[in-house]
Amino acid sequence: MLIPINIFLSLAIGFSIVFYIIPKIIKVSNIKNLFDVPNHRSAAKHVVPTLGGIAIYTGFRISQIISLDSFDVNEMRYLSLGVLIMFILGLKDDLISVSAKTKLVIQVAMAIYLVVLGHYRITNFHGILGIQEIGYLAGTIFSVIIIVGIINAVNLIDGIDGLASGIGLLISVAYGIWFLNAGDYIYALTCFSLTGSLTAFFIYNVFGTSNKIFMGDTGSLILGTIVALLTIHFNEFNPAGNVSHGLPAISLAIIIVPVVDTIRIFAIRLSQGKSPFSPDMNHIHHQVLRLTGNHLKASLIIIAVNALIIFLAFSLINVIGNNTLFFLLLVSGFILAGIPSWILKFQNKYSEMKQENKSIYAFLLFQKKMKE
Repeated sequence: MLIPINIFLSLAIGFSIVFYIIPKIIKVSNIKNLFDVPNHRSAAKHVVPTLGGIAIYTGFRISQIISLDSFDVNEMRYLSLGVLIMFILGLKDDLISVSAKTKLVIQVAMAIYLVVLGHYRITNFHGILGIQEIGYLAGTIFSVIIIVGIINAVNLIDGIDGLASGIGLLISVAYGIWFLNAGDYIYALTCFSLTGSLTAFFIYNVFGTSNKIFMGDTGSLILGTIVALLTIHFNEFNPAGNVSHGLPAISLAIIIVPVVDTIRIFAIRLSQGKSPFSPDMNHIHHQVLRLTGNHLKASLIIIAVNALIIFLAFSLINVIGNNTLFFLLLVSGFILAGIPSWILKFQNKYSEMKQENKSIYAFLLFQKKMKE
């Protein structure tokens, strides 16, 4: 098999298609007034088209079909249909809006289909909490929760320019290289098809001016679905040879940004007596954006931290094992996620003290002048 050629095709075709059709989508969006109108919760301050997910889906699927032409891809039909369902759901939400309840019901139904018929089911915890193999029912329920959870976690980090696509790029590259080394070329090429598509989108999303575009729910839902299924396949795939497998700690490191941000934001909202689904500006990316004042800087910082965590996880997995590393990553993730909040609180207190000192100084100066 000419794997290098297939890899080149997957990357080049995905990139080229997305890079070519995004200006067309923007032109139609301008004609039809299909925009994201900023509100008080938006990090974006300008009207921007939100149909970038159409380009991502088109580039990904065409690239995947062409690069996998010489493979038996019968097992991929379930992933393909799951992604298509999320594409249709996201597109409808971007165009005419869909209630949160309806989206959740469709996501759960799609996840059940993928787990029961597509066999995207967690069967082994590989030592996490001392658990190895788990039963069919428990594995099915847990897998459905994982799929729906990751889909919505990826959707939630799509809040500033470059973050969702940048994290998606990092995830697809990490999984793609691992699958390639493990000899799972079908999933490796699927990852690289996503990589090429996201790279082109990232350029328009971050560096675009008149041709700037967002991925919208269409993009974040299909990206979340692909990431969820890659994560389950990564944990379940048993490669030939000496490639390490069954590594939940590694998969946590790869998707740690959306996972930690979602758990953290839900905990904050519940502690404030709010619904966990009520929108706010407390996400990690919002806080890093406040500190940097720049979308690209904020996204690159978060992506770089995620990349560092992945590197450390691969370095430590054979030293401390799955269970210890898994919980070390969770704790470290929450500590790192809290740092921007702590810095902002310190800055606010410092500003308040400075203002208070100015007021005292002005009062003393006023008294002095009165005495004179």
